[in-house]
Amino acid sequence: VLSKMGLASRTEAARLIGAGLVQVNGKVIRDPEHAVVMGADNVHVRGMEAKTSAFRVIMLNKPRGMVTTCSDEKLRPTVYDCLPKDMPWLAPVGRLDMASEGLLLFCNDPAWAARITDPRTGPSKTYHVQVDCIPDQTVLQALLAGIGSEVGFLNAAKASLLRQGGKNAWLEITLEEGRNRHIRRLLQAFDIAVLRLVRTAIGGLALGGLPKGQCRELTAEELSLIDNA
Repeated sequence: VLSKMGLASRTEAARLIGAGLVQVNGKVIRDPEHAVVMGADNVHVRGMEAKTSAFRVIMLNKPRGMVTTCSDEKLRPTVYDCLPKDMPWLAPVGRLDMASEGLLLFCNDPAWAARITDPRTGPSKTYHVQVDCIPDQTVLQALLAGIGSEVGFLNAAKASLLRQGGKNAWLEITLEEGRNRHIRRLLQAFDIAVLRLVRTAIGGLALGGLPKGQCRELTAEELSLIDNA
């Protein structure tokens, strides 16, 4: 219930409950599985009535070298290091691995986040990828055709050459259905190594000029670019 209200992640809610900081109908409850009826039972957290938070979505330009988690057992930098310390709880909408950069969303509505990350109904995602070679049109067409892998079928919905140098190039790749390390696995199948991977858009929402490591709230118009993608 606390997670659905946008007050905490499920893990953080369980910690609060275990610490005796949550009351249901005036009684301290330490069991996270205790049944609660939203709108009927009276829930307090740290002595304050639990109320549904206003819907919020923010975008972050994730730097390379950060893990997409609230806390890390290896004490590595996390994406939450980029967010204001006084910001109410927001959860990442999907993930970018430690070596990846770019557009990452955070939201306090688990249902909305689940819809956006659903591989069948969620919006497409676009990436700029620096690779260690200059792929020709045959390779680009093969990325569209796809390959089988241990995590399932992998392909790109779109793949094009953005620019090239002497020994490497930047590609623009769009995915309709993303799997774990999708682009890295797909390119590896053609002996292509990824040097940098930057997510630049989700649906019609582009990263734009947001500085690295900075975040900001999305406008209603920007939300529609995701919802209607």
